[in-house]
Amino acid sequence: MPKEKDINDSESVNAYIQKMDIVLGTLVDTIRQIILSADREIGERIKWNSPSFFYMGAMKPFNPKEYKRELIVFNLYKKDYVLLVLPGGAKLKDATGLLEGDYKDGRRLVKIYDIADAKAKQKPLQRLIKQWLKMIDK
Repeated sequence: MPKEKDINDSESVNAYIQKMDIVLGTLVDTIRQIILSADREIGERIKWNSPSFFYMGAMKPFNPKEYKRELIVFNLYKKDYVLLVLPGGAKLKDATGLLEGDYKDGRRLVKIYDIADAKAKQKPLQRLIKQWLKMIDK
């Protein structure tokens, strides 16, 4: 069972997006809907000062510092794109070339430049999310 801090908090994410510039907020909300529509067991909250998405289902016990529940975290500090950080993305087999970076901590990145780019990347991103969910130690 998820701990209290792992509870879905769409209200906080809504409030966060409403405070954004309309163009960026619309892009973030579009990406958000793509992520959430990949699986009904994906929850959202504000974590690390940004929208964050996680697996809400039951899991075998693990060290919380391993971030096994975390799926995607937005990084909104760039001006020309939205950066999606997949903390365990290195474990995924990405035949699409969508994932970027080769970080020792296992994270991989996805850059999304605008709504058209988000829609073009929707299916490959959802395939990666579904692949990740199959790998979770339930």
